[in-house]
Amino acid sequence: MEKESVYQRVFNEAGSTAGYNALLLALTRSIKDETFLKEVYKKQGVRFVVTEIGGKSDGNFQDKINRAVIGASLNEGIVSKTPHDIHAVLHAAEEAKRGILVNTTSSTNIAIKIAIVRDEEWVAVAMFGESSIHPITSHERCGLGMMHI
Repeated sequence: MEKESVYQRVFNEAGSTAGYNALLLALTRSIKDETFLKEVYKKQGVRFVVTEIGGKSDGNFQDKINRAVIGASLNEGIVSKTPHDIHAVLHAAEEAKRGILVNTTSSTNIAIKIAIVRDEEWVAVAMFGESSIHPITSHERCGLGMMHI
């Protein structure tokens, strides 16, 4: 018998909310675990999408995050193309960015996975990844944003 995934155990033990599900999905470290969790979510009827981006914090990186979140959300039907839905997912993304983006005068390299989950009342955007000013100073960062939809 195949060993149960840590994600399956955590999911079963803690229950689920949009924020919890988004964080858990963003935290997956391998394609195998991400795929497994996606299958669990599909069986549970969880609406989700995952995307990844990277770049430098200076310039248009914040806009790049917004485009990735809106594009992925629209493409997977997480939100509709209405001002209310777009505002909700962008608001959640703005909150999540607070945990990811570094307040520094230096340019920072960032690589993140973004998970977006929606239930009947909430949309959640979770971001997890690494940032560094120099390659040997890389460290993990995480952010979560939620908005009533």
